Amino acid sequence: MLDDSHEEWLRRAKALELPTAHRIDGADEPGGGATYTVRSPRDGRPLVEVADGATAEVDAAVAAARRAFDSGPWPRLAPADRGRVLLRIADLLETHRADLALTVSLEMGKPITDAYEIELRAAINTFRWYGQLADKLTDEAPHVAPDALALITREPAGVVGAVVPWNFPLTLASWKVAPALAAGCTVVLKPSESSPLSALLLGRLADEAGLPPGVLNVVTGDGPTAGRAIGLHPDVDVLAFTGSTAVGRHFLRYAADSNLKRVWLELGGKSPNIILPDAPDLDRAATTAAWGIFFNQGEMCTAPSRLLVHRSIADRVIETVVERATALRIGDPLDPATEMGALVGESHLARVQEHIAGGLDEGARLLTGGVRTLADTGGTFLEPTVFDRVEPRMRLAREEIFGPVLSVLTFDDVAEAVALANATEYGLAAGLWTSDLSTAHRVSRALKAGTVWVNCYEEGDLTVPFGGMKQSGNGRDKSAHAIEKYTELKTTWIQL
Repeated sequence: MLDDSHEEWLRRAKALELPTAHRIDGADEPGGGATYTVRSPRDGRPLVEVADGATAEVDAAVAAARRAFDSGPWPRLAPADRGRVLLRIADLLETHRADLALTVSLEMGKPITDAYEIELRAAINTFRWYGQLADKLTDEAPHVAPDALALITREPAGVVGAVVPWNFPLTLASWKVAPALAAGCTVVLKPSESSPLSALLLGRLADEAGLPPGVLNVVTGDGPTAGRAIGLHPDVDVLAFTGSTAVGRHFLRYAADSNLKRVWLELGGKSPNIILPDAPDLDRAATTAAWGIFFNQGEMCTAPSRLLVHRSIADRVIETVVERATALRIGDPLDPATEMGALVGESHLARVQEHIAGGLDEGARLLTGGVRTLADTGGTFLEPTVFDRVEPRMRLAREEIFGPVLSVLTFDDVAEAVALANATEYGLAAGLWTSDLSTAHRVSRALKAGTVWVNCYEEGDLTVPFGGMKQSGNGRDKSAHAIEKYTELKTTWIQL
């Protein structure tokens, strides 16, 4: 449990040694000498100069991963042996949990309590779960003709390029890396240029846990350079990406322009959260709606950014949401009492503010928030923001904002609620609050979303898959289904 004081976390931050080099072939690699500055959104100050990877560094990392896959021991280990290494990675993440949580909080502004209790818990559990799963995957032997034997086997797909964003830097890296390693693949991981430090530490710990050199490589750099080089690389067999829909399109083009590598995309969202009059607990539904949009500063692809509430209960629900928004404690991410930290950086803050201004211009009513706060700290803090009188045509209702901005829309019946919920190019997640079992089943089936939460939000564990429909992407992270992204099916027909 997290029990250190604000002062103790500040002391730890001053003493923390942060990585600066790529992690390639089991060693720190400074690259060609180019660097860029990683700044902390809590105060805008530089944290460290990190190696800025370009094509040469990506080539070196992919070559190391290729050697490790083609001639190294990792794909040829017994699955149980691979699983034991993943379990050791989980143990080392646990051992270094405080420093890793501190690194995440410093580099992307997440409250230290959330970084320690939620982000690190997710990363540790992910490696532990896939470590335990590694030797429990089975092949198939379908019944065919009596004079033949058919075998369907899963083989590791090869070198995986994993490109992950800054909002959950360790969680989302773990969701890609752990199943890929369990399947026997090797990996080149490119974290966001805003949050490279925790991924570099993960690379070090993975090598310390016993991964052979080259099995997990971490290259830092920006998307247009390092990310593009991974996407176009002919020796990358699979590309797994989490990020915006616009960038996801680029990776599909890179695959088409190179070796037709498989591309798995987890993209944006504009998730609806529907509250019906028969919700089992209206106050809980409203409080959860507020928590969902303001958790992680609203920097969540699954954030319930569209609150769809029945007109008969709208005033009551909105009042509770606004009360919760105004009561949130915004402050230094290193203070364990902070409930909402800083947005990841100045450019992202400006983008969110532009959406807020656009909402006002289009006629939505601002109920609370909408302005920068704690500007004297140098940090990128924004007040929790709630709009009502939002119409489906407005950008507030259509575009992913990726910040603490809630849009409230009202409806008169279930059919209208479903139509509003599905009136988006995205299909990542949705919420529904009702006491009627039939309504729960019917509406859940009608919602075009990869995950539907009923009478809750953001619940689940590693046993269930995660991913989207429509322009929210394809493929699934989490669960045994994630293994499908990193394996090839081979049919062997033996005539007896």
